[in-house]
Amino acid sequence: MTPLIALADAESYVAGAYMVFVVLLLVYLAIMAAKLQRIQQELRRLAILAEDDWKPKAEAES
Repeated sequence: MTPLIALADAESYVAGAYMVFVVLLLVYLAIMAAKLQRIQQELRRLAILAEDDWKPKAEAES
């Protein structure tokens, strides 16, 4: 194998490794974004529940 051919093979492996890395990074970011969205929804729900619990009795009855 000549050095030129070996370099061409190495370049394709390096490019493939970078592509795998980018795909894995995008999958990770998508998972984290979905998790963040679920946490934000839960916090909104808890804030509404907490607001309802802390209302004065006179305000809650009307």
